[in-house]
Parts: sequence; C-alpha cells; structure tokens
Amino acid sequence: MEKTKSTAPSSVPRHVAIIMDGNNRWAKKRLLPGVAGHKAGVDAVRAVIEVCAEAKVEVLTLFAFSSENWQRPAEEVGALMELFFTALRRETKRLNENQISLRIIGDRSRFHPELQAAMREAESRTAGNDRFVLQIAANYGGQWDIAQAAQRLAREVQAGHLRPDDITPELLQTCLATGDLPLPDLCIRTGGEHRISNFLLWQLAYAELYFSDLFWPDFKHDAMRAALADFASRQRRFGKTSEQIEAGARV
Repeated sequence: MEKTKSTAPSSVPRHVAIIMDGNNRWAKKRLLPGVAGHKAGVDAVRAVIEVCAEAKVEVLTLFAFSSENWQRPAEEVGALMELFFTALRRETKRLNENQISLRIIGDRSRFHPELQAAMREAESRTAGNDRFVLQIAANYGGQWDIAQAAQRLAREVQAGHLRPDDITPELLQTCLATGDLPLPDLCIRTGGEHRISNFLLWQLAYAELYFSDLFWPDFKHDAMRAALADFASRQRRFGKTSEQIEAGARV
C-alpha cells in the first residue's frame, strides 16, 4: 500500500478528535442491518489508531456514542452497547501490547452496571501505558461537559474555596472531561456531514476542521494519512496575521 509522504514532527497534531459518522449509511448501501456498519467501523478504528501512533500523535479522541444517540431505535442502541462491551473486553489486550492508555469520557450513569465495570477495568489495565492516549467519548455531549464543569466550580464557590471572580476560561477548561490533556488540534468528521454535533464544543474553539465524504468503515490508513497531510499544509494563526506567524517562525 502506497503511503502518504510523512510530515515533520512539528506539523503533526498533538490531539486528533474524530466524529465517526456514516456507519448506518454504509450498511444501508450494502442492504445490511445498521449494526453491521458499526461492526465494520471497528476495523477503521484500528487503522486510525495505527496511523496516529506511527505519526506520534499524543491523543486520539473518538466520538463513539453521543448523549443524543439514546433516541435511536432501541434495537440499534442495544446492539451498540453489546458491541461496546465486547470491544472493551477484546481490545484491551491489544492496547496494552501497543502501550496505549484508554480513557472514557462522558456521563456513565446511564450505562448498565456491567458495562460501567468493564469501562473501569479497561481503563485500570491500560493506565500505566504512556505511548499514546485513546479517549472514547461515550454518552458524551459538549454542552453536558461545559455544564458539569460549571457545576464543579459552583460547588467550589458555594464551599467558600473560590470566588466568582476567580473563574477564568483557563480554570473552567481544567474542569472539563479533557482538562488534563492538550486541546484538539484537528477534528475530523467522516460521512459527508459538515457539523460538529455537540462534540467537544469548548475544546474545538481553534481546532482545524477536516471533513471527509467517506463513510466511517471506509476511513482507513490512507484516508487518515491524507487528513494528517492536509493538517500539515495549513497555517494556524490563532487570531494573528499570516505575517506575524511567519515572522515568529523565523525567530
């Protein structure tokens, strides 16, 4: 398989976030049940992890199940929960072999206790790995994340440990589910849709956005390498002018 030309380390995103969209449409196109698309998507997850690890990306966050996905047909939700449970049990060994640490963010209270236990076990077993962080967003929503951060700060104010004037964007950011990790540099969405769907709303403020028409099960090694190459070709200005950025690079 021909590889995309590798990029310089400085042009590699530290944190990549992906909205894995298009599983149902992939299955429908093949006259298969929706769950077949979700199962096929597991191979794409493996491919993307491999490319990110090779490129020395530090964090990969995958949007696996949003807080709005509970509205889907009960049969599909049940199949997704079973697939999630099976993947946790099956993939933990693979993650350990590759020194990948697993973290799961989102409101776990709605998940079955057995699935919650499997999450804790997988996180615990991979906690010592330091090559790469794989973060799964499950029953996650960006609005929920900001609200829970605000609640944490409100409790600190109520307890007298914090004054309202002490609350800054930087402090609130530390209370988000991803507060101890670098902010996403690149957000990818597959499936041809051009929106972020309540994913990492605060964290994506300055992320580069990349949209692919490929359905998630088809987003494999070459597609991920193309996304990283596209990121490497962009100039990130963070409110500055191109001239300022170029002058800073020459210093």
